[in-house]
Amino acid sequence: MTASRSADPALSNGAAPTSTGTAPVEGSKAAVPGAAAPGAPAPLVASGEATVAISLPKTSESPQLLRIRHSMSHVLAMAVQKLFPKAQVTIGPWTESGFYYDFDNPEPFTEADLKAIKKEMGKIIGRRLPLQRLEVSRAEAEARISAQNEPYKLEILAGIQEPISLYTLGDDWWDLCAGPHVANTSDLNPKAFELESVAGAYWRGDEKRAQLQRIYGTAWETAEQLAEYKRRKEEALRRDHRRLGTDLNLFSIEDEAGAGLVFWHPRGARMRLLIEDFWRSAHFADGYELLYTPHVADISLWKTSGHLDFYAESMFGPMQVDERQYQLKPMNCPFHVLTYASTLRSYRELPIRWAELGTVYRYERPGVMHGLMRVRGFTQDDAHVFCLPEQIGDEILRILDLTETILSTFDFKTYEINLSTRPEKSIGDDAVWDLATHGLIEALDRKGWAYKVDEGGGAFYGPKIDLKIEDAIGRMWQCSTIQLDFNLPERFNLEYVAADGSRQRPIMIHRAIFGSLERFFGIMTENYAGDFPFWLAAEQVRLLPVTDEVRPYAEGLLAQLKAAGVRAAIDHSGDRLGKLIRNGEQQKIPVLAVIGAQEAENGSVSLRSRRDGDLGAVAIETLLAAATQANRERAPGLGLASSQPA
Repeated sequence: MTASRSADPALSNGAAPTSTGTAPVEGSKAAVPGAAAPGAPAPLVASGEATVAISLPKTSESPQLLRIRHSMSHVLAMAVQKLFPKAQVTIGPWTESGFYYDFDNPEPFTEADLKAIKKEMGKIIGRRLPLQRLEVSRAEAEARISAQNEPYKLEILAGIQEPISLYTLGDDWWDLCAGPHVANTSDLNPKAFELESVAGAYWRGDEKRAQLQRIYGTAWETAEQLAEYKRRKEEALRRDHRRLGTDLNLFSIEDEAGAGLVFWHPRGARMRLLIEDFWRSAHFADGYELLYTPHVADISLWKTSGHLDFYAESMFGPMQVDERQYQLKPMNCPFHVLTYASTLRSYRELPIRWAELGTVYRYERPGVMHGLMRVRGFTQDDAHVFCLPEQIGDEILRILDLTETILSTFDFKTYEINLSTRPEKSIGDDAVWDLATHGLIEALDRKGWAYKVDEGGGAFYGPKIDLKIEDAIGRMWQCSTIQLDFNLPERFNLEYVAADGSRQRPIMIHRAIFGSLERFFGIMTENYAGDFPFWLAAEQVRLLPVTDEVRPYAEGLLAQLKAAGVRAAIDHSGDRLGKLIRNGEQQKIPVLAVIGAQEAENGSVSLRSRRDGDLGAVAIETLLAAATQANRERAPGLGLASSQPA
């Protein structure tokens, strides 16, 4: 395991990886020998007889890339207004992998338009135009904008504090901007940029305001970097969990039922059950007890917890039942708090560790939902620890250990860690905050994980640790979070009887390891590219009888496999052997067992493993023992040696 550094919101139901198709900057975390997930593409390019890894840093990690991409957004806007004079400009920032610009244009941009715009951008770059910064008065800026009939820029100007700066692009175009930019378009590589797509976007992100057109682009220092970026982007498309979910018949989202609501099909449901069973067993082994809590509660509970004040926009509306208003739960926390408060606790009982796979419901806008990554109903692997102040360090370390145990089982072994400290607006005494923050730092240091401190980035109710996981193609995903909370114990008047007989407040720790089962399943599917390890596959072994005469033998073997807890099935299609094998490979079945007359006579099968290749003839007893052991050890494959020569 390697820990490294970053920041991200906690308990997110977010859709996208931190880096859109790109890897974190080289050197941001240590290499982990053997830690790459299965199917990871090697980011290499030929260089003579050697191969050189192509580094794709994020914009925020490369000052030069930031200048390049910021400048490219200006070149894009200039090119658009040259070709489409009626287009009005709005904003054009950089992103972690490129840039975009939003336009109000009377007609939709087409693919042909993108090609023409890119060609015009190349011409602008070739003109070697200087980019110069000018400071102007508010009156001069207003006059310039009004002369060009740019109402969006006037609105932007109203929100800018002086000094007001703009950047000129040659003598023909300028934009309100704080910079920075390259000095001249000759610093931009015309062979290292691409326009990628057009999407809709609301002005200021407000659905009630004008709908704009957003043109996305990417830009790099070299053509080789652009080629590597495109390759990784294609690889991300190949791994898209939405396509794989359909191809492998794992899940669906049915419009008739409503957006953002997941239907788990039998194969996906079997895998989900395996994940849940492993999660439960790991928690029992680590001293947790399980809770089951309701899906709704009287609205007064959400008033007490503060969710109705601070989280109302993400909650579904209330429902009237028996003259009381009930609310679907967006969080599990208040239910665990009520369970704690159901009886007076002694300091001798603490720490109390409770976990729940609790389904919650949050309103997400239609435009942001994305497969399993961002949905309206999802199951959090929630847990809460109620402890004494002096127990914080030990409990956080225990959570970090459990997090590593669970995530590494799914081949996630490289992490980025962020520690967020007290913000300006917060609750709680300084002494408690200091103790809590020191407890988090102590646990991270004892764990030996490197981390970045986000000063003031904590929640108003306590400091937190956020953890991102790196997938097989270098993308970072917000996953686990650990949050200390002084707020809910105060709001619900939680107490324990201390050793001196006084009543004291417990410290409450929120934590999730997967974040949500749905989102983690999507991340995991893309990490494995749908080629799941043996222990996790919905169908582990598929029996392929070559003739009808061997079907009774196949049926007997199927019964033995199922009795041993192996998930197996028979292909009854009657197709030729080549098609039977192709079908199994397309559905990514880990092990295909070919059964012909010779195998039936010898009490064996001919095995083809996705991970280990052709294993040749294997006795039934050997197959049963290997499959049983692989399930027990949660192994990626059967662990049998290939019969093919090296």
